[in-house]
Amino acid sequence: MKRLLAFALSLPLAAAAQTDPADWEAVTTAAEGQTVYWHAWGGSTTTNAFIEWVGERVWEEYGVTLEHVKIASTADAVSRVLAEKTAGRDEGGAVDLIWINGANFAAMKDADLLFGPFAEQLPNWQYVDVEGKSVQEDFTVPTEGLEAPWAMAQVVFMHDTADLAEPLADMEALAAWAVENPGRFTFPQPPDFLGSTFLKQALVDLADDPALYAPVEGADYEAVTAPLWAFLEELTPNLWREGRAYPQTGPRQLQLIADDEIDLAISFSPGEASTAIANFQLPDTVRTFVLEGGTIGNASFVAIPYNANAAEGAMVVANFLMSPEAQARGLDPQHLGYGTVLDMDALSAEDRALFDAIDLGIATLTPAELGTALPEPHPSWMTRIEADWVERYGVAQ
Repeated sequence: MKRLLAFALSLPLAAAAQTDPADWEAVTTAAEGQTVYWHAWGGSTTTNAFIEWVGERVWEEYGVTLEHVKIASTADAVSRVLAEKTAGRDEGGAVDLIWINGANFAAMKDADLLFGPFAEQLPNWQYVDVEGKSVQEDFTVPTEGLEAPWAMAQVVFMHDTADLAEPLADMEALAAWAVENPGRFTFPQPPDFLGSTFLKQALVDLADDPALYAPVEGADYEAVTAPLWAFLEELTPNLWREGRAYPQTGPRQLQLIADDEIDLAISFSPGEASTAIANFQLPDTVRTFVLEGGTIGNASFVAIPYNANAAEGAMVVANFLMSPEAQARGLDPQHLGYGTVLDMDALSAEDRALFDAIDLGIATLTPAELGTALPEPHPSWMTRIEADWVERYGVAQ
């Protein structure tokens, strides 16, 4: 893959956009009758149903046909676009829209495989929360309008109020609580994604160092991460089973709460606790909180390949995904339960009412209560920290 990207970088730059994204009337006129092939993860029935509904709405409103190409990995779609570029297929590509973020976006951006910029010129961009959510950077890589946000994830902590009544303010408070309540907290074992996210969240809360948002190779790694390792040295003996074992996954962590083995757990889905309560997987005394300094969040984006056959139709879909109608449906745990990328204060009273009417569930924080989502550290930090954690603590099973 790296060799292919390196070769692609030597090719001529991508073709320019055919329709000005700022000319919305021209975009919608060109989009009518187009078929958009959206390559998106197909592993969730609720997500698939949401995308099907989006297809129904853009057909009704714009005459755009949406085909969900269900993929197991975003890298598959990236590889297909790259293969087309290598073969000289600069128009009429098979991929019109990709659900993307993180390293895949960075790779496509570096290789000039993206159409645009377009996102910030779409009509519904005016509602996007550019101040409170990480929607203009993707794992520290500036999006520069090359992808449009459509959903948010954010770290929350689930606590059983029967045992831990009040939220904890920060990681230092968590460590102090663990001293008084040994064995009542744990996190999934890194490099499980959620466990690694706990390490990143702890580092951001304890260090808050700007070096975290640039490649780790250019920083004093030992100095920046020293607060994290000091924190873990204090915390680990007070973890569930004294840190000699960890749950392997997030769902296993929930089971420990349900079995009253722990009182506190981390989640990257603000609506997960409410859904689990509704499904009788958690006691109805569980609630969620975020740290006073904020918690890490990231956005899911859609991007348009440089050679998309239906770039205008793809812009129509991207714009619809940022609409109050689509965002409210996505937030509703009855349909999807994802966080919104919109700024509630930017909405009209009528649109705000769509969100106010949603029953978020007994344990879900409102968008206002979630507050500011902190940006992700550069991906290279996670790789280094995971390796160090495994070396220090990963022998436990």
